[in-house]
Amino acid sequence: MKDLLHVDGARLWASLMEMAQVGATPRGGVRRLALTDEDRRGRDLFAQWCRDAGLRVSVDEIGNLFATRAGTDAEAAPVLIGSHLDTQPEGGRFDGVYGVLAALEVVRALNDAGLTTKKPIEIVSWTNEEGARFTPAMLGSAVFTGAIPLQEALEKRDAQGVTLADALDATGYRGKRPVNGVAVDAYFEAHIEQGPVLEANGTTIGIVTGGQAIRWLDVTVTGTSAHAGTTPMPYRRDALFASAQMAVELERIVERYAPRGLVTIGQVEIPNASRNTIAGRLMFTVDLRHPDDAQIDAMERDLRDAFARLAEARGVQLDIATRWVSPATPFDEHCVALVADAASALGYTHEHIVSGAGHDAIHLARYCPTAMVFIPCVDGLSHNEAEDALPDDVTRGADVLLNAVLARAGVAQKVAAHD
Repeated sequence: MKDLLHVDGARLWASLMEMAQVGATPRGGVRRLALTDEDRRGRDLFAQWCRDAGLRVSVDEIGNLFATRAGTDAEAAPVLIGSHLDTQPEGGRFDGVYGVLAALEVVRALNDAGLTTKKPIEIVSWTNEEGARFTPAMLGSAVFTGAIPLQEALEKRDAQGVTLADALDATGYRGKRPVNGVAVDAYFEAHIEQGPVLEANGTTIGIVTGGQAIRWLDVTVTGTSAHAGTTPMPYRRDALFASAQMAVELERIVERYAPRGLVTIGQVEIPNASRNTIAGRLMFTVDLRHPDDAQIDAMERDLRDAFARLAEARGVQLDIATRWVSPATPFDEHCVALVADAASALGYTHEHIVSGAGHDAIHLARYCPTAMVFIPCVDGLSHNEAEDALPDDVTRGADVLLNAVLARAGVAQKVAAHD
């Protein structure tokens, strides 16, 4: 790559820290759940920054926020770059937002250099990536790519029964831009790794080759509520003890798929729980992950077989519902090569890596050529208020993003720098 560009790292860091104040928590994290007032304020701030950078801002029917920088080829599809602004309930300052603000810094750097591109460049902040308020995760990009119908997504409800449609209206982010059939030349997304590999290896940049398969299951175990002091142990149909045994067995199952198989029970609920009442019903979630589709299929079969045996032995009823399935997804070889070329040209150490987390890029990869840039995060920690990244890594990741995007979009001409 010739004429390499660099971002203004101090400006990018300042933007990240200012955005981190929107929904800031006392322990240094961020709570900016999708389509809450905090999310609205974050969107408003980002939209204003985009307008200040000379971008045209628009919103589609599912609330995805776009900021467009025109190219010289009016017929060309845009190169899309971005991520998300929503967070986990006790989230960090970098998950998602880094990709959105790194994309903005790409545009700011192009403005500083006085460069226009042949293809348009469009920044996007996707709606409800985290899935912490509305499920499934990555909802905005799923609707954009046609994986989920718009009306189905609008009818999703949060734990309080609020529909996504009502939340869009309440925040003023139900847009009119059509959500389907939008032409995209390519999609690039920068993100913290959310794991320990890059940091442990002393590597600056992760060249993401694709995403692993993810499967979400909702498990309901139904026994009989009864008095804690009057029901002898042999007569109990205890939903909690049955579920606990299932959890232990699940940990044994995933050992057979080591080291790449992963399982998490993230939520547990006992309706109408009482200290002196035997749990009659319990619901828990299961998150299965593996880079190979056949292996995750086998993990699920083993889970279902084991849970059925335990439920029968315990005298409880079992229901397992599939909430979300995301197949293993390879990224576009050409776009991945552009990321690798940029990292090499900049002299940054890099390695190929498979994303263990779900990202909007997974949906986009089934829609258009896609690639991701990973940077290390401190101690591999994410989905946590202590989540952190180093300023130099933040800058270098944005440098790679800038030059990869520019290689895809093409330099058209030098113009007067943006004030």
